[in-house]
This record gives sequence, structure tokens and C-alpha cells, in this order.
Amino acid sequence: MSSPPDAARSSGSASAVRRCPIGVEPAPGNRVSARVWAPACRSVQLLVGPEERAVALEPEGDGYFSALVEEVPVGGLYRFQLDDGPAFPDPASRFQPDGPEGPSQVVDPSAFAWTDTGWTGCGLRGQVIYEMHIGTFTPEGRWDAAARELPRLAELGVTVLELMPVAEFPGRFGWGYDGVDLFAPTRLYGDPDDMRRFVDRAHALGLAVILDVVYNHLGPSGNYLSRFAPDYFTTRYKNEWGDALNFDGPNCGPVREFFRANAAFWIDEYHLDGLRLDATQQIFDDSTPHIIQEIGQAVRQAARGRGTLLIGENESQQAAMATPVERGGYGLDALWNDDFHHTAQVALTGRNEAYYTDYRGTPQELLSAVKHGFLYQGQWYRWQGKRRGSPAYGLPRPTFVTFLQNHDQIANSGRGQRVHALTTPGRLRALTALLLLGPGTPMLFQGQEFAASAPFYYFADHEPGLAGKVEEGRGEFLSQFPSLATPAMRAHLMRPQDEETFRRCTLDHAERDIHAEVWALHRDLLRLRREDPVFRGQGDGGLDGAVLGEEAFALRFFGGCGDDRLLLVNLGRDLRLEVLPEPLLAPPVGRDWTPLWSSEDPRYGGCGIAPLESPDSGWRLPGHAAVVLAAKEVVPDGERGEGNGASAQETHG
Repeated sequence: MSSPPDAARSSGSASAVRRCPIGVEPAPGNRVSARVWAPACRSVQLLVGPEERAVALEPEGDGYFSALVEEVPVGGLYRFQLDDGPAFPDPASRFQPDGPEGPSQVVDPSAFAWTDTGWTGCGLRGQVIYEMHIGTFTPEGRWDAAARELPRLAELGVTVLELMPVAEFPGRFGWGYDGVDLFAPTRLYGDPDDMRRFVDRAHALGLAVILDVVYNHLGPSGNYLSRFAPDYFTTRYKNEWGDALNFDGPNCGPVREFFRANAAFWIDEYHLDGLRLDATQQIFDDSTPHIIQEIGQAVRQAARGRGTLLIGENESQQAAMATPVERGGYGLDALWNDDFHHTAQVALTGRNEAYYTDYRGTPQELLSAVKHGFLYQGQWYRWQGKRRGSPAYGLPRPTFVTFLQNHDQIANSGRGQRVHALTTPGRLRALTALLLLGPGTPMLFQGQEFAASAPFYYFADHEPGLAGKVEEGRGEFLSQFPSLATPAMRAHLMRPQDEETFRRCTLDHAERDIHAEVWALHRDLLRLRREDPVFRGQGDGGLDGAVLGEEAFALRFFGGCGDDRLLLVNLGRDLRLEVLPEPLLAPPVGRDWTPLWSSEDPRYGGCGIAPLESPDSGWRLPGHAAVVLAAKEVVPDGERGEGNGASAQETHG
């Protein structure tokens, strides 16, 4: 029961010095500035503290209500009461200490003592991304525990942490894609300053931090936006996960403002270095400029000169997403390249069910994905029964984020198996070399760097009625894989709502030492990528490739003055090339090939490095392996000692 509204109110505009257009923010003198958009309501009251002292907000017009409210301390709890009816959390709450159903808490975003004043942000080139789920990254599942592991990631060679969504969501665990309080970091991982400490620590180690945000839908439980304004949503578009957001219909202006403000909020108040936009094909906007363009502009403005990184997931592979605004695009920096993953997965496992149907995992596909980004750029796509993608020529190669694993693809294996459990060690080492030395922007999924034994399932803790529907929906989705649709396999699928499903996904970082060979493989490849001038150029000097056999190919990186690199990958059995009618295998004038790195080095769990080149019998490419050759100046015969050519053991370490 709420008490009568306070008669006394402070004069002046409640929005004069606000950081965000709506929400409750501290103001001088133990006051708060409260502002909310509730066009369907006649009145709005702020209920303050445990006693729920009621303070009426004044109507501003256009559906907004605001007030400067006395005696509301930082840390105080509050809710909004609509039309003398039920009370709800703040749509722009900065923290929900008791979850989406509880009251909101006043947070002072300026109180944290940042130490990253010299941090200049990040751009796209040269980055190595690491996708992380805070809840399973450590047994504690909290920001402070995750921060303790960051020095090892910096040592590994990671440069950007991509956090799976952290906006408040219902339940005890989840992936985060059902967020409902988009300005509030979930209480499950700590409080807002815990998140700030994590980012501050990452910056001190030279690690950028970007956040996966969901601007295509809100979760089905704990979402109260429509109680404030039904116009947050629209039925004009069909959305895969519920009601679409209203970015182009009646009353869409405040909706667009809300999401622009949210994007800027993470950059401003948490010093994040950018965003990853989930499922952009489900962000519907038929107006100009597109909301994605405006979100990018808001991020860059909030960064105040710091470098930022905007990455999109776009299943339909529309190159316009990553085309500069001045050339008619939406202005994102990079896009996830599912095509690279899909063809690599088929090459690694030999299986092409469901959405892998239109991939064969051939050397030509792998080469094309490295050279051109998307494989489907407008051709017929049999699995969907329509054309897929658009021409991506002209997009820089780093635009394409490449990966062998991510949260979706591991979970979609049915049993949550990581790719090292689905292929041979040699094949995985070889394609890891292609991933980490290739010209795209590589991304690792947490634990990939040490072949984590923990699976990664889909998990979500909803109330029982909804949990059953989610479990059923998950089973239906996986049934597109015939092998997962059998009764025998369905019996082995984990239930998303079971806590054990969540707990089994927790990483054990002691496995870095147990699986030291895998860690060393990733560390050395990332060092080679970072320190070698040709690989560091990400194909700037030119890039070409050739198929050498049924499962073998060569990728040549052209450097300046003949300082080329040759990456040879063989996913099949040993291959003998007794004749070499392929110009890309010829060394530059006055130079010869010499070994630089091999995936068969015993330090990586390989079977040893055999001579690659023989003077009288051509080349022998080892099976399930990758070899890197560097073009070095020819040593005169009189000075040539044993081991010159492609038989030396001098691999990069």
C-alpha cells in the first residue's frame, strides 16, 4: 500500500543535467532526477524506499513525466506506480538487486574511481576476439573471479573480450539473450561497480571489452516496457523470439531514443569499447536513417574520441551492414562470418546436416572464405530455398570475424560438444592455424584455447510453465539435425532449466596446464600473427590460394620485396606432390622457402616435423597438418649447410 503523494516538489527541469533521457539519476543535494515515458498513463508516481513514499511526477507532454525528488539517497530503492495501479521497476533501471521483479536501485555512475584515463580504445585491425560468458567462465561466475583470469588471456594474445549479454534477466542462470532491464547489469555476476572494476582491470592489461547487446527483442518474463508504453513493440513484423521492437511505426521516436541511449550508456558509464549487435536481421526498420546507423553514431559520440568497435551478427549476410555510412551502408565495423565456420565444421567433422547442408568443407570453400569473406553473396541457398547474402567485394578482410566455435554452434551440436571432441587433433591444429593466421578477425570461444572439457549447453532458468515451452522449443529447433531427432539422442539432450545443465558448462582453468600443448598452439600462433610483419598485415600485400589435392590447399601471403609466406594445409592423408605445376608454390626471385612453423611440432601434441621438400622427389605434405614457410634469401651453394630448404626444425616458438 503506498502513501499519499508528496505535495512538495523541487522546481526546475528534471531533465536539465541528465545522462540518459529517462530513468532515475542522482542530483545534487540528496535528490534524484526522475523521468519516464508513459504515454498510455494519466499519472505516474515514484515510490521511494521500503515504505514506498509516493511522489507524483509532472507531465511534460509527449507522454513524458518527470520530477526532482528530495531525500532519495544513492543506493535507495524505488519503483514507478502507473495510474494508481501496480508498480513496476524503472524501464531504465541501472540495477535490480532482487532481479527483474524487484525494485530498482539508485546508482551513481560518477562515483567509481577509474584508472584507465590513458586508455585510447580500440579499432578493428589487429584484434583477436575472445567470447566470454561471465556466469560460466569461472566456478564463482562473478566479475571479480573473471578478472583474476585476465592476465592469462593477455599473455595468450587476446586483445578484445566480447561479453555475452549481461543485461538483467530472470532466473538464476541464462545465456543473457532474454534480457529485460537493458541498463542494469545482472545481479547474478555482482553489482555495477564490480563490472566497472572488471573493465578497468582489462584496460590495465591492454584488453578491450565489448558487450553483446540484444536490440531485436526483450525476454518473455519480467519485461514491463509495454506497461509504460505499448508502442515500444509492434506487430508489423514477424520476429523469431516474440514481439518486434517499434523502430519505424507510430510513436517510435522515444523507442529509438531509448536504444540509442542504451548503446551510449555502456560506452559512457562502463567505459566499454564497443558492442556486438545480436541478430541484426531481426532489427526491423524501414525508415531512414536506419536505427543501426544511429546506434553506431551514438556509440562513437559517447566514446569522446576513444576508438570503438561495432560488430554485427547478420544471418542473411547483408554486406551493407558493414559498409560505411558515406557509401550508403549502416556503418558497422565487422560482421560474424558464419560461412567460414560452417565450411570449416564440415571439413573438421565430415557431417553436413541441417544448416550445414550447403557446405562441403572443401579446400576451395575454405580458400574462398579466407579470400572473400562470405561464401554466399547472392547465390541460391538450398537450405532456405532462396538467395542468400549480397556482394561483399570491397569490404576489407578484417571486416569478417572468423571462428571455429561460438556459443550457438557448440550448443547446437546437441550434446554441447566442443569441436576438439568432434574431430581429430591434427585437423583441429591445422584449421586453428588457418583461423589464427588468416586475414579475417579471429574469435575464440572461452576455453577453446586449452581444449576445455566442459561442454556448453543452452541453459535458461524460467518459471515452470515457460521453462517447459522453452525446452520443447529447443528440442524442435535441434530436430532440424536428423541425427539429433532420433529418440535415442533426444533422451540425451540436457534440459535448459536444470541447474546441472548450467553447472556443467563451467570452465576449469587448471586445464590450461593439463592441456598445455593446446594452449601453446594458440599462444604461438597468436604471437606469430602479432610479430610477423606479413601475417600482421592481414593480407594487405596481396593474398591468393590454390587447391593442391582433395583435402589440401596452399594460401600465399605476399609481403614487400618478396618477403612472402606460404601456409600449406592438408586435412587428408599424407600427400606427395611429385610435380608442382602451381605458380603459388614457386618462391620469389632470389629466395627459397624455409620452414617457419608447423602444427606437427611435438610442443603442440604433434607427431614430429618431417622434411617437406626433397631435391629429387617434389614435396610431401604431412596429413592432418599445417605448415608455414617463409621466403628467405638464397644461401650460395658453398655456404649452404644441411637443413636448409624446407626440412629445418626452426619453427616459431
